[in-house]
Amino acid sequence: MTEPPSPDEHLTAAELAAKYGLTVSGARPSLAEYVRRLWGRRHFIVAFSQAKLTAQYSQAKLGQLWQVATPLLNALVYYLIFGLILDAGRGMTKDVYIPFLVTGVFVFTFTQSSVMAGVRAISGNLGLVRALHFPRASLPISFALQQLQQLLFSMIVLVAVACAFGSYPDLSWALMVPVLVLQFLFNTGLALVMARLGAKTPDLAQLMPFVMRTWMYASGVMFSIPIMLQDKPAWIADVLQWNPAAIYMDLMRFALIDGYGSENLPPHVWAVAAGWAALVAVGGFVYFWKAEERYGRG
Repeated sequence: MTEPPSPDEHLTAAELAAKYGLTVSGARPSLAEYVRRLWGRRHFIVAFSQAKLTAQYSQAKLGQLWQVATPLLNALVYYLIFGLILDAGRGMTKDVYIPFLVTGVFVFTFTQSSVMAGVRAISGNLGLVRALHFPRASLPISFALQQLQQLLFSMIVLVAVACAFGSYPDLSWALMVPVLVLQFLFNTGLALVMARLGAKTPDLAQLMPFVMRTWMYASGVMFSIPIMLQDKPAWIADVLQWNPAAIYMDLMRFALIDGYGSENLPPHVWAVAAGWAALVAVGGFVYFWKAEERYGRG
C-alpha cells in the first residue's frame, strides 16, 4: 500500500501560494494600501517625532534651548561676516536686513535639517526597521515633523527679532501658516527621497553637508539675490530666485517683515511654491514607496 499522491504535487510555488492565500513576507503593498497603513501609524509618527525632539538635547545643560540658540548663533556669525564686513545687506536698512537674515537662517535650517535627518532615517534605524513591520515612510515623515516642531519653537525668537526691528503683527503674518505648510510638504518629500538614497548609500551622509552649504549660499540666505546680482545676466538671478529654498524664505520674509515688499518676489510666487511642494511631496513619496520591500535587507 502506498499513500495517494498529494493534490498539490504538481503545483508550482506561485500556484500553491494562490491556492492557500499566501503572500510574500514584506512585499510592497499597493500605493493606496500603503497610504492606508501609513495613516494607521499616524499616532506612532507623532509620538516618535516628539520623543526624538526631546532626546536630541537631553544631554545638554541648556536642553531644548539649543533649538533656538543654534540658528540664532549662526545668524549672528553671518551678520558679522556678511552684514558688517562684506556689506551683503546693501539696498536694505539695518531694521530690514537683520530680520531678513535671521528669517533666512531659520527657514533654511528647517529644510537643511529635514534633508540631513532623511538621509539617516533608514540607515540610522536599522534595528527598528528589521525588528518591526510598519510602513517605512513613517520614519522620514516623522523626522520631517520633528524639524517642523523645532522650527515652531524657534518662531518665538524669530517673531521677537522682527518686533524688535519694527515689524509688528498684522494680517500679513497669517501668511506664515500656508508658507510653513508648503515648506513642510516640500521638506517631507525631500526627506523621503534622501531616505531611500541614504538607505542604499550610507556614505551620502558625509557628502550632503557640502551640498547643503552650496545650496544655502545659492539661495540668498545672507543677501538679496536681485540686488546682489543686478550687474549679472538676468537669467542667473531668475534661476536662483526660483529655487524652492529661496521661494519659501522670501515668502516668509514677505509675511513677517514690513519693509520687505512684493517687489522682492518673483512672479507667480505662490503658484511656484505650491508646485514645488506638490511635485516633491508626491514624487518623493512614490519614489520611496517603490523600494519599500528592500529597506533593512542586505
